[in-house]
Amino acid sequence: MRTYTNAFFINGAWSTPTGAETIEVVNPATERPLATVPAGTAADVDAAVTAAAAAFPGWAGLAPAGRAGYLTALADGLAARAEEAAVGISTEMGTPIGFARSVQVGLPLTVLRSYAELLGDHDFEERIGNSLVVREPVGVVAAITPWNYPLHQVVAKVAAALAAGCTVVLKPSEVAPLSTYLLAELAMEAGLPPGVLNIVHGTGPVAGEALVGHDGVDMVSFTGSTRAGRRVGEVAARTVKRVALELGGKSASVLLDDADLTRAVRVTLANCFINGGQTCSAWTRLLVPADQHDEAVRLAVDGAAKYTVGDPMAEATRIGPMVSAAQRDRVRGYIERGVAEGARLAVGGPGAPLEPGYYVRPTVLAEVRPEMTVAQEEIFGPVLSVIPYDGVDDAVRIANGTPYGLAGAVFSADQERAVAVARRLRTGQVDINGGRYNPRAPFGGYKQSGNGRELGRYGLEEFCEVKSLQL
Repeated sequence: MRTYTNAFFINGAWSTPTGAETIEVVNPATERPLATVPAGTAADVDAAVTAAAAAFPGWAGLAPAGRAGYLTALADGLAARAEEAAVGISTEMGTPIGFARSVQVGLPLTVLRSYAELLGDHDFEERIGNSLVVREPVGVVAAITPWNYPLHQVVAKVAAALAAGCTVVLKPSEVAPLSTYLLAELAMEAGLPPGVLNIVHGTGPVAGEALVGHDGVDMVSFTGSTRAGRRVGEVAARTVKRVALELGGKSASVLLDDADLTRAVRVTLANCFINGGQTCSAWTRLLVPADQHDEAVRLAVDGAAKYTVGDPMAEATRIGPMVSAAQRDRVRGYIERGVAEGARLAVGGPGAPLEPGYYVRPTVLAEVRPEMTVAQEEIFGPVLSVIPYDGVDDAVRIANGTPYGLAGAVFSADQERAVAVARRLRTGQVDINGGRYNPRAPFGGYKQSGNGRELGRYGLEEFCEVKSLQL
C-alpha cells in the first residue's frame, strides 16, 4: 500500500495529523495487519472544514461545464487504475476480486460519468409566475461513509456534492479507509482546486462527531447503521444542519403464487449474498406462499451450495470473509439466535468454513416467523430467512412489518400485478421480476432506513438550496 497513509488530504496536499494516535487496518482474509491510518482529532477536522469553506466560493461559481470536466477527469483517472483499486478494496474489506472489479470499482466509474453527463443538461433555474427559482449549492458538506462499499459510497456522495457546487470534507470508515488515498491521488492528478475535496480519517466518536457538529459544515450526508444515524441526527440538530441519512435495511423479496419459483429464488439468493451479505439493500427475507415454502427452501439450499467461500483474491470465490472479527461474530450470533427462536437451519450455520479469516457459512433459515429477531434486525451477512405467508395482504403486512424500508422485490408472471403489490410496499426501491439496478435512479429509504436520496438528479438536488427571486 501507499507510504503516506500517515497523512490526511487537506487543501489539496498531504497534511500531517495533529495527534499521534493511529488506527490499524486488518486484512480480513488473513487476520493480519495491513496498514495504519491516523486517527483524526477535532483540530484536524477544523483544518479540513476551514479549507473547504475557503474553496467554496470559487467552486460554487464555476460553471457546470467546468465542474463536469473535473468529474470526467476523476473518472478517467479511476478507469486507468481500476485494477489497482479493485485489488486494494478486495484486500482491505474482503470482497471477491471479480465483484470488486465489476461493482466496487465499476459502479463508482458509472456514477462519476453520470454526474458529468447530468451537468450537461441539468437546469438549475426555473420560472414560476413572476419568480425565478434557483438551486444553489448548500455549502460545505460533511460526507461520512461505511466500509462495505468503500469507494462507491464515497463517490455517490462526493460526485453529487461536487456536481452541485459544494465542497466536501470526507470521513471514510476506519475499517476500510485505504481506497480514499487513491481518490486523493486522482483528485491531485485531475487538478481539482485545493480545498474542494478534503479527507480526514478517524473514529466516529471523535472525528465524526467533530465534523457533524462543526459550525462551518452546512450539510451532513451519512451512510451507516441506523443507530449511528440517530446519533448523527442528534449532533447535527444542535446547529440545524441539513442531514441526509442512508441507513439499515431488512428488505423482503415477495414471491407471488404465479412467480417462476426457480428463477425468483435464484435471483433472491444472489441479491441476499451479494458482497457477502454486507449490503444494506440486500433482500434478506424471502416471502413465499405457505404451500410453496418447502420447495423454495430446497431451491435455496441447492443454490447456496454454489456460493464458494474462500480467498477473495481467487477468481472462483463468490463469498469472501466478513470485514472484521466483530462482524463475523455478529453474523454467527444471529444464526444461533434464529435457531434458538425456532427457525430451522436448512443449510450453513455458525461454524467456521475456513481458518484463518473472518469467514461465515452461507446460511438459509427456514420456517422463520415474522416476529423472530432474524426477520426484524439487520444481520449484514450471507443469511437468508424464508418466511411463509397466507395471501397477498399477509405478504404485504409481513414485508412492511419491520422498522426499515430501503429496498425489496416482487416476482410474478403478471407484471402489472407485481407492480400493484410493489406500490403497497413502504420502501425506497422495489425490483420487479429482477429488474436491473439503475445507478441513475434515486436510492434511499423510508422509515428507519433514512431520509434523502442519492444518485442521479435526485442525488444532486439533495446538495442544493432553493431560492426564489420575485421579479
